[in-house]
Amino acid sequence: MDSLARHESDHGEYIAFRVADQSFCVDIMTVREIRGWSAETRVPQSPAFIRGVTNLRGAVLPIIDAATRMGLPSAGPSARSVTIVLQDGDRLAGLLVDEVFDIVTVAPEDIQATPELASAAATGFVCGLISMNGDLISRVSAERLLSPATTPVAA
Repeated sequence: MDSLARHESDHGEYIAFRVADQSFCVDIMTVREIRGWSAETRVPQSPAFIRGVTNLRGAVLPIIDAATRMGLPSAGPSARSVTIVLQDGDRLAGLLVDEVFDIVTVAPEDIQATPELASAAATGFVCGLISMNGDLISRVSAERLLSPATTPVAA
């Protein structure tokens, strides 16, 4: 393998999306599909960040409101909203976001650590920052977003 091919294979690909006017991305390898938003069925006594469930080809798929999950103001779904279907091991869930806007390729050395001044709750989801075209994109962990053990951020 030549050095150029090796260098390119070290890069990670991420799906970039917006939630509450902030930019985030998630590893493309955890994304099963991206779907247009459709109404979900509410589930009584579920956590506030679970909007409900929907049917995905015969499987019940929980829908997580990304804004509520990360402690951001939730405007609710709009015509541009999409559901990113994430898979982490056996866990499968939809992540409701305001819009998907790009697929970005990033070298590992271009991902900066989350500042130590960030709250423990924020670093619970954010696992790095990427500077791109003058904008900071927070890299989030699908594993942490889907984990019931990760404490939601208080809005």
